[in-house]
Amino acid sequence: MNHYHDTEWGVPLFDDAKLFEFIVLDSFQAGLSWSTILNKRENFRKAFDNFNFNKIATYDEHKVKLLLNDIGIIRNNMKIRATLTNAICFINVQKEFGSFSKYIWQFVKEKPINNKWKTLQEIPARTTESDVMSKELKKRGFKFVGSTICYAFMQASGMVNDHLINCFRYNDIIKIQ
Repeated sequence: MNHYHDTEWGVPLFDDAKLFEFIVLDSFQAGLSWSTILNKRENFRKAFDNFNFNKIATYDEHKVKLLLNDIGIIRNNMKIRATLTNAICFINVQKEFGSFSKYIWQFVKEKPINNKWKTLQEIPARTTESDVMSKELKKRGFKFVGSTICYAFMQASGMVNDHLINCFRYNDIIKIQ
């Protein structure tokens, strides 16, 4: 958890492949702890062909059954099937906008929102921006993209800087924006 916080969480991310990975991981987190997902991250990477959305979009029922039997990941039928659906939707967004990054960053006007939280209790579970993102992703057919999941995605991908202002990463993130 510390390594993830210190190196990845909140860093502005524009790479489509990495953005897809974060969407997959955040959707699997629904109802679970982030530490559970991080502990299984390498297993997810292997099971889902290194989060290759082009390959995932072609998965068949045989592959779904293999995933449902993979004890290294979260074996939730709805979340696994949502990942396949989301891969197809992701590709469709890329075709329409040129990249998923270009599409998704519009929800924060193409630049990170730097919040100024002093305590963890101040950090919201969702925002107006995540509500809009969720609604728009659902319109495009994405699954497991409720507002709370979208906000977690926004935090992870650096669309919002939710490091506390006294955290050493807060200013580091601002400097790289």
